[in-house]
Amino acid sequence: YASEGNHSNATVGAGGGWCQGLDIPHELFLALGLVSLVENLLVVAAILKNRNLHSPTYYFICCLAVSDMLVSISNLAEMLFMLLLEHGLLVMRPSIVRHMDSVIDTLICSSVVSSLSFLGVIAVDRYITIFYALRYHSIMTLQRAVVTMASVWLASTVSSAVLIAYYRSNTVLLCLIGFFLFMLVLMLVLYIHMFALARHHLHSISSQQKPPTAHRGGSLKGAVTLTILLGVFFICWGPFFFHLILIVTCPTNPFCTCFFSYFNLFLILIICNSVIDPLIYAFRSQ
Repeated sequence: YASEGNHSNATVGAGGGWCQGLDIPHELFLALGLVSLVENLLVVAAILKNRNLHSPTYYFICCLAVSDMLVSISNLAEMLFMLLLEHGLLVMRPSIVRHMDSVIDTLICSSVVSSLSFLGVIAVDRYITIFYALRYHSIMTLQRAVVTMASVWLASTVSSAVLIAYYRSNTVLLCLIGFFLFMLVLMLVLYIHMFALARHHLHSISSQQKPPTAHRGGSLKGAVTLTILLGVFFICWGPFFFHLILIVTCPTNPFCTCFFSYFNLFLILIICNSVIDPLIYAFRSQ
């Protein structure tokens, strides 16, 4: 995808000034990648080191942080790779360069699928916490959590390899877009239901003058945090998936080709998602 986006940046733009795209320096990619990598490493380290956080919910959040780290690592690797090639410090055959590009794109795609999957898993976990609080520990056991995490990583790796291998096929792109839309609908339904409960709970408090329980209050605060994460994710990833939709629906339309020229901006938004997520954990999680 990155190579396709860079190609469109170089070839698109005859239709007007706004079609020229944005010239984003490599240093910005490197800086955001390093910040994201350090932040997510801190999140992972905090969860692994603190025994109080050794629970399915925080393991899922840890996996989400690892997915964000994959975005940072793949971005840093690609930028360093490109800089070394441009300055003549690294000489490789074109076939090897294409192979390396495919490996990096697979990492990026794997992080997309795993991030979206773990956001869905976290939403389901939070839903169970709120609506089945008394049965939560029997429903979400550590064994089930481990199986869920392993399944997500395996599915993400296999699917990303297939997607990159056949990325020119509209069927493959439609599958990725369909998965994105399915997870969007699933999470929106879960969060709408959770906030309907929150509204009812607050109305009950105001009418009966009863203080909220610590468990329910914490769960609702967690739902707010995860909703913010969800909103940030879709704001940052939305343009990229819209880019994929346009590739399928109107690859030669002038408006679409102009949109393609901003691919580097979409990559910056993706990296910003990896930078913002740890900040939300830090400010909203005690």
